[in-house]
Amino acid sequence: MLVQPITLEGRRVRLEPMSDAHLGGLTEVGLDEELWRWTTTRIASPAEMRAYVEAALEDGRRRVSLPFVTVESGSGRVVGSTRFGNIDRENRKAEIGWTWIGRDWQRTPVNTEAKLLMLAHAFEVWRCVRVELKTDSLNERSRRAILRIGAKEEGTLRNHMITHTGRLRHSVFFSVIESEWPQVRADLETKLARVYSGG
Repeated sequence: MLVQPITLEGRRVRLEPMSDAHLGGLTEVGLDEELWRWTTTRIASPAEMRAYVEAALEDGRRRVSLPFVTVESGSGRVVGSTRFGNIDRENRKAEIGWTWIGRDWQRTPVNTEAKLLMLAHAFEVWRCVRVELKTDSLNERSRRAILRIGAKEEGTLRNHMITHTGRLRHSVFFSVIESEWPQVRADLETKLARVYSGG
């Protein structure tokens, strides 16, 4: 598993390695309070976004995560962020998460294509045997979205994290494993083809 910054390019979405140059674009779309409702972090100001980006970049330098900005290919506009985290080379696994998308691009193919790009990289380049995803147990929209990409729900870790409000969060874990990837890939490609063809 060679963990290094890489650009992942799809038909409508480009995942670029996060850099300081993206701070303005991330701030422009990322100060919406609703985006952070179910996260452990709260980003409500340019200064907080700067701290968020700096922390992500430091994790990237230590190769424990690989942070991306999500870019709409046609316009070149930054619409959100995502990353690989908890990268475990020895056990050939990684987590996809820390995902947020600006309100105007939610319920569009952006997230589906981004997940396809990341899963393909994990399974076909890194040769992962497992990719994990997790979300707040109260975040029904996120739970449905993760199931829709083909991940399997595994269980709930209770009192798993403390949110920025002090609430104890239960986290629901999901995964895609190596043997499931070919079918998951085919299903995601079918979903995207249907959307892009107007079907």
